[in-house]
Amino acid sequence: MKTPSQLFLLIILALFSIKSFSQKQIEHYEPIKTDSLRVGPGDADFVPLIQSGYTLMLPEHKTIIGTLIFLEDSGYDKKNMNAKLIYDQASEKGFAVLSVSTEIPFDFYFSKASMQSTHHHIREVFVKHKLPNKNVFFLGASLVGHRAMRYIKFMKEGNHEFKVNIEGIVLCNFTLDWTRKWYQHKRDIKINKISLWEPKFINYMLETHLKGTPKTAPEQYHNFSSYSYFDEKNQNIKLYKTYAIRAYIEPAIKYRLTKYLRTLYENNATDIVGFLAELELAGNKNTELIVLNPPQKKFVQSTWYTLDKDDLIDWIQKQTKK
Repeated sequence: MKTPSQLFLLIILALFSIKSFSQKQIEHYEPIKTDSLRVGPGDADFVPLIQSGYTLMLPEHKTIIGTLIFLEDSGYDKKNMNAKLIYDQASEKGFAVLSVSTEIPFDFYFSKASMQSTHHHIREVFVKHKLPNKNVFFLGASLVGHRAMRYIKFMKEGNHEFKVNIEGIVLCNFTLDWTRKWYQHKRDIKINKISLWEPKFINYMLETHLKGTPKTAPEQYHNFSSYSYFDEKNQNIKLYKTYAIRAYIEPAIKYRLTKYLRTLYENNATDIVGFLAELELAGNKNTELIVLNPPQKKFVQSTWYTLDKDDLIDWIQKQTKK
């Protein structure tokens, strides 16, 4: 039998063995406007606007060495849902985590207004909270990742007084090639093996905002895509060739074939592998591809949920500069 002093010592050791990091969370969101966005041709095809703003996690009692940014949707991603999953690892290593939303639900960043709104929030956070403008990493899956690529393009091509010093990007199984995606959805609609809300919605948004289809407006789709197999020039590749890139894919080939009759062409992994190949040709030697096995329960952002966050934050730390 252990003595009281021995039990007390064991309790103290157990407490010290548990990861617990002090964090401060700051939220700033604007009131929701009473307006809506058309997302289809029907009379009822509207969704309400959401809150524009941000959530910031600051590690306490640590020097902040960098910032991880997620361009999340405050309404349909439940504000900072993705960002929260890496709070502990980021806090331990001294990284702030910022989640930013525009007022547009399911925002594809078609308009400069969306990217300017995001830029305004990011600038406000860095200035107001005195974050070091270095070691900035963009992360995300699904539209969260696509928005990051669009925002980086916006920053690179614009004459902005304030620019974040981006060190790297973490790609999590999202669409880079919107020409391929449009054709994927045309096939989905044709064979009718899945719920058709998403393919109809996305193709409607693409055709509306890009003023046509890949057949009638190919350059619009090439410009909107970070990478496209169908674009011989791939001018956007040069925008990302200086960054450290880690990409996660979850091809789930057998699952997609069995459940949806989808081919290798109807797979985001195709885009990401092609993107990394083009980066290599452009001279980027700091890229890495991680291939994950699909989880038993698959969903839109399962790649981000299942990847090893400790390993990811170790990779991010290795890319940081003093």
